[in-house]
Amino acid sequence: MRRTIPAAAAAALAGLVAAGLLTPSARADTAPALTASIARASVWSSGYGADVTVANAGDAPAAGWTVEFDLPEGTSVTSHWSATKTLSGRHYTFTNVSWNGSVAPGGTQGFGFNASGLGLPLNCTVNGAPCGGGTPTPTPSPTPTPTPSPTPTPTPTATPTTAPPTGPVVDVATAAQLQAALASAAPGQTIRMAPGEYRGSFVAQRPGAADRPITLTGPRTAVLVNDGPSGSGPSCPVPTAGWDPGYGLWLYRAPYWNLEGFTVRDSKKGLVVDASPHVTADGLYVHRVEEEGVHFRRSSSDGVLRDSTVEETGLVQPGYGEGVYIGSAGSNWGCHGNEGGADRSDRVLVENNRIGPNVAAEAVDVKEGTFGGVIRGNTFDGRGITGQNSADSWIDVKGVDYLIEGNTGTFTAPGTFANGYETHNPATTPAFPNGCGNVWRGNDSDLGGVGAYAVRITSTSKCPGRLNVVHASNTVRGATTGLTNIAVTP
Repeated sequence: MRRTIPAAAAAALAGLVAAGLLTPSARADTAPALTASIARASVWSSGYGADVTVANAGDAPAAGWTVEFDLPEGTSVTSHWSATKTLSGRHYTFTNVSWNGSVAPGGTQGFGFNASGLGLPLNCTVNGAPCGGGTPTPTPSPTPTPTPSPTPTPTPTATPTTAPPTGPVVDVATAAQLQAALASAAPGQTIRMAPGEYRGSFVAQRPGAADRPITLTGPRTAVLVNDGPSGSGPSCPVPTAGWDPGYGLWLYRAPYWNLEGFTVRDSKKGLVVDASPHVTADGLYVHRVEEEGVHFRRSSSDGVLRDSTVEETGLVQPGYGEGVYIGSAGSNWGCHGNEGGADRSDRVLVENNRIGPNVAAEAVDVKEGTFGGVIRGNTFDGRGITGQNSADSWIDVKGVDYLIEGNTGTFTAPGTFANGYETHNPATTPAFPNGCGNVWRGNDSDLGGVGAYAVRITSTSKCPGRLNVVHASNTVRGATTGLTNIAVTP
């Protein structure tokens, strides 16, 4: 609500400001004017989810807000986000958290809650005034007694469902809040991280849906750190009480997730996607990890890593410090081969990322038994490749029918570098035409005067009828030998 002053007083104030005797910040007609609105975002047969919006219609920012209301008998708040809750009888008080207390003039902040029961909030106030606007209430509203409310419980909607609410935004600002949100995530939900460091073990095991993925998002300054590993775990990695494998973020049997914007660092492994197809990671920053940066594993097919940065991997085990790892070595299929005995992490898209420098192993390691992926538009900086465990190229392709297109690779010292791209053909059971049928097109390679070939194909005899193809659109500089060791395709 805007306050007004008489014209004569306004003229006098203007004269004082002009004379320098009163600064503009001393105006007496500026004040915040908060209102609050509560809207049900979703309804089901036994409850609902609500969004609460706090708006400032005044002339000055509000430094904080407190929203209070009563719920009738039979209805209670079961969970909430982006606010601190206290309860007295049936009277609820929600106060802003650290990052959403300031409400600029004309701006809004908000929080949300889920309710069991269909009763709507009563006697709503914001900072002591009615939520719809007006003067503050002189005394607090009495807490309702547990007698039946004279206000009837609203009738459920005409088409109630038994599904839990979908689509709410759950804001988190602490490690405990994030762990709780991951544990209870539901299809269509967005978990939004505030800036800050989140230190602990973060595991997601709740599946999203094709039409309602679960989203975990945060700014680059929202940082996941895992000080593990700790405890004693199973021989094959499975989420186990009392055991922390040290992964920065672990998706386990959690398909249809979107991961957006945040940072993972100072962990044993960065992002591990296990038995979780259709996971998209977009705009992540993964660095300072002991082993690989991003791993699609246990038939995590149709995954995407896009517009992300991966660097400083393999800090403890350089030979296992891949930037991106697709699938599993055949020797590990006993643990990770959960489809036909193989790790079929097929059709993974690695696109428009910057990988390196100081990625100790390959920028991308494509393992045997995986099919049909695309590695496109990435920038590979080979500085710091260690050569350990045969890691001496940007990409080692042991998979089948991959398209490697439009990437830019460079190498300068320090590091060990043999070729830009390599293929290998490991034998596996079940048998696959490993390292065959891959296509290189439009890649630009600078081997720094060290590498032999931009693309080195290990064998043609092991790929009958499914040859690897290197197109003439690829370019190379600084090669000690040339573009490729096979015939170039126009």
